This record gives sequence, structure tokens and C-alpha cells, in this order.
Amino acid sequence: MTAATQLRRFGPAALLVAAQALLGAGPAGANGAASDATALRDRVRAWRAAHEKEVVRELADLLALPNLAANREEIEANARHLVGMLERRGIAARVLRIGEAPPTVYGELRVPGAKRTVVFYAHVDGQPADPAQWQSHPFQPVLRTGPLPTAAGGAAPETVGLAAVAGPLDPEWRLFARSASDDKGPIVGLLAALDALRAAGVAPSVNLKLFFEAEEEAGSPHLREILAAHKDLLAADAWIFADGPVHPTRRYQVVYGGRGVVGLELTVYGATRALHSGNYGNWAPNPALLLAGLLAGMRDAEGRILISGFYDDVRPPTELERRAAAAVPPVEEALLREVGLARSEADGRLQDRVMLPALNLRGLAAGDVGAKARNAIPTEAQASLDFRLVPDQTPERVQALVEEHVRGAGFHVVREAPDLATRLAHPRIARLVWDEGYPAARTSMELPVSRAVAAIVGEATGQPAIETPTLGGSLPLHLFAEVLHAPLLVVPMVNHDNNQHAADENLRLQNLWDGIEIYALLMARLGEEWP
Repeated sequence: MTAATQLRRFGPAALLVAAQALLGAGPAGANGAASDATALRDRVRAWRAAHEKEVVRELADLLALPNLAANREEIEANARHLVGMLERRGIAARVLRIGEAPPTVYGELRVPGAKRTVVFYAHVDGQPADPAQWQSHPFQPVLRTGPLPTAAGGAAPETVGLAAVAGPLDPEWRLFARSASDDKGPIVGLLAALDALRAAGVAPSVNLKLFFEAEEEAGSPHLREILAAHKDLLAADAWIFADGPVHPTRRYQVVYGGRGVVGLELTVYGATRALHSGNYGNWAPNPALLLAGLLAGMRDAEGRILISGFYDDVRPPTELERRAAAAVPPVEEALLREVGLARSEADGRLQDRVMLPALNLRGLAAGDVGAKARNAIPTEAQASLDFRLVPDQTPERVQALVEEHVRGAGFHVVREAPDLATRLAHPRIARLVWDEGYPAARTSMELPVSRAVAAIVGEATGQPAIETPTLGGSLPLHLFAEVLHAPLLVVPMVNHDNNQHAADENLRLQNLWDGIEIYALLMARLGEEWP
């Protein structure tokens, strides 16, 4: 029976078996043609060039589904859609459920003869999106001829109708929608990579499992329960995360870890009602000024955290990690120009700075400004903070150090809004409300799987992969490490200037094309490079 006959009769999954029969015993990819990385990359590229409109349409259909983790109806619709995408490819798909957690979509593709199993991770949920802040509706995907103008200038791109395009899609065009890059684009890239391998008659060299989380942007509050409940199902030799951006030079990277994070809502209180600033100014304490002073004592102008003991738990990088960080290409001068800054904090290299913990002030609220400003002393002032953590810091230890610092600054710490008795008993009151947070995680760069993945990304892109010890952003990698005890690697595919978490999020088409090639080679060659 030919491969084509098997495909018609039994569906896409049969193509894997047929390909192995054609290519010899063991996982396909073991023969000379499939082991030639350049030849395989070219075959994947040729498939993509012939099907790029179909790939973009499939992504646009997925992006049209709103995907806020807190909206159960939205997430259920996304899960059903993903299951359909997997089943159309002959991938055994199911929804993992536990308690009130949003549904996690799981897929599995066994490869006869494969000795390794790898789980590919992405998340289907996205950040909230306010249509009023977008140039187009966040859930009505729009293809444009380039990025939108920034404060630094630039011409406005044109809108492109996909159906009207006669020839190839320009690789510099961008698809605009919420989650285009974070993280639905990588989901479609993963599946398109598998499509390209099948079209080439090449089966993966590892057993594949797919894990599409549905509340990553909400802090993954149920992830530990999900992993523990399905520990046997999710057992694997390694996990590869298709999340995060490529390096700002547009070169592709392998990331071995991510920073942890913990958030804080900090509120300082004044009088029980707003007071006239002329009648009561310099007499009634101003909570906005009290908060400003408290924040200034936590962090200096160059980004160093001033909280006593904050750096005590920071694990020094290994020699290999130091060398890798030093080898990351310099991008600071171009990046400063791109984002309109005269200098960076501490005039430091970006990679060196993300290897350190950080305190970010993500929002302030007190009174009004501009036309709404009043000559009044506000009743309270609030700051929203996030702390980025590195190994071996923990959220619990950071919380204790911050609260000790706040008390040392003369504030009485509370968890709820203070009542009158508390206000009369304490001249300075600060309410601290923490989110759960999670610690950092980092996989050793010296593991065989680490070396294999770096080599394959280099083969796929034609130049050595940038090896990044720590990504600046945060992923709940520690949960996978603690529950499943498998190496964790991040292989990003999306553009660095994608506006993730902000208005006008977008995905550059060339990044999607490159991602398809990278993940196709990872699927096809990892079992060979990592025997």
C-alpha cells in the first residue's frame, strides 16, 4: 500500500508509518536524505512557500477567537478549535481538566522506533485587549505591509487583503491581532512544521507531545495541579517552550531559563477625605509624597535594588553561562534608537541586566492630573510593582525582605483597608497585597539535550544559535522542573518588536516562516543529535 493510499484510507497519522516504511527501519530521518539538515530545511521551505497563505489563514482563524483566561466561554471555544486543528492532522487530542481550571489541550503522536519523547509547549490564552487602544480590532486579524509608526516616526503601512495577493507574501508583512505572537503564532508554526515534514515524507525522530496551556497570562494558578494530576501522561525526556521573542538582532536563540516574578499592590493612606491643599497642606500628610519617598528608598536611579539582603540569595552564573552571556551580540545602541532612549540604566548590556533581579514600577495612582487636577491632598496613593527574580530567589523570601523594608521606613503594614482605630493608632500605614508569584528556573547548558537543541537551531538558521542563559521575561518553568523533573528549553520564534501585552500586537511573517523551519528540524533531528 502506498503512502498516499494509507493517507486517504486511514488519515494523516498513517503517513508517518508509510514514511518510515519508505525510508527504512526506525524513525524516519535516519537515512541520508533526512539527516542532511540543509536539504531537509530546503524541502520544508519549499512546502511553506507553496502553502503560506493557508498557514496565515489558519492562524487568522485562531486569532479571531477572544482568549482571556478569566472568560471560561472564550477559553472553551479556543480549546475546541485547537482539538479540531490537532485531529485534522491525525494527532490524538484530548482536553485535560481538573477542578475549575481552564481546559488544557493535549496532543500526542507516537513514532515507532523513537527512543526519546519531547513535549512542545505553547499557551493559547492572551492578555486583555482594549479595542479603543488598537488601530484595528484586536480579534479581527489584519495583515499590513509593515510595523505601525512609532514616536520616532516612520511611514504608515498599508492593509493587505490576503485573498487579493497573487504572488508570494512579503516576509516583512505583519499580522496584527491579540496573541499573534504571544502565543498563538507559535502554535500554528509548530503544526505547520509537522505538516511540512509529512509532505516531505519525513517522520519525527522523537515521540511528540503537545501541551497548550490556557492561563499562562493569568499566572498559571492551576498549572501545578494539572501537571501533578497528569504526571504519567506528561512524562518526557525534555520540554521545549515555543514562547518569548527572538534576539533583537533578529537572530534566533536557545534560552535555558527565565526569571521568576512576584507582583505587589502597595497602598499608602492619608486622611479619610480629600483635604484642601491650601488649608491643610504642610499639615496633613500627603500619601502620594509618602509613597514616592518609600519607592525611592527601594531602588536607585540605575536599577539597583536598595532593600537590605535582596541580593543574598542570587546564585552566581556558571563559567559557561558567563561566557554565553558575554557572547550575546551587542544590540544596545540600535535598540536605544529604536525605542527612543538616550541611555539605559547603568549603561549596561541588555543580557547582563536580565541576569539580575529587577524591581519595576508598573503603575501609579494618586489624585488627578492635567485638566482634572484639583488643589487637594488625596486620601491614598497606590503603586503596582513587579519583582523579577533569578535563581535562587523565592517569592516568599522577597516578600519578607520587602515588608521588613517597609516597616523599617516607619510604616505599619496591613492586608486590608485600615479602619478608623488603625488610622488613629499609626501615623504611616501601608497595605501590601501580593500575588502568588513563582521563582526562576534555569536548565544546565551542558546537558546533551541542550547541546543538541543549540546545534539544530544553528542548522536550521545557517548560523550559530545565540545561547541565552536567562530570558528577561518570566515563565512558570519551575513548576515543570519540580513536578516532572525534565530539562526545559525555550526556543522562541516571534519578532522582538511584536508589542506583546500591548496594543497592536503583531507577528512578522518571516519569523513565522523561520519558526516552521526550526521546529521541523527539531522534530526531525533531535532524536539523532541526542541519542
